[in-house]
Amino acid sequence: MAKSNSAFMKPKQLSPELEAVVGKGPMPQSEVVKQMWVYIKKHDLQNPKNKRNILADDKLKAIFGKNEVTMFEMSGLVFKHLS
Repeated sequence: MAKSNSAFMKPKQLSPELEAVVGKGPMPQSEVVKQMWVYIKKHDLQNPKNKRNILADDKLKAIFGKNEVTMFEMSGLVFKHLS
């Protein structure tokens, strides 16, 4: 049986910019990613020509620091807002 990654499941404090998108923390990293995708899909922020890219609105620009990121970049940029 596989062990769960307790560091990944441990609730983390969120930056104010991240809380504006995913809600109040603390929250585990897995839940942060899940809520990011809820926000992205709700606001139709996937690039229609390449669904692997996320188009940042004003709230996401505060997290990403740029207008468009790949879904793989997103994880790294989001985790910088966790402590």
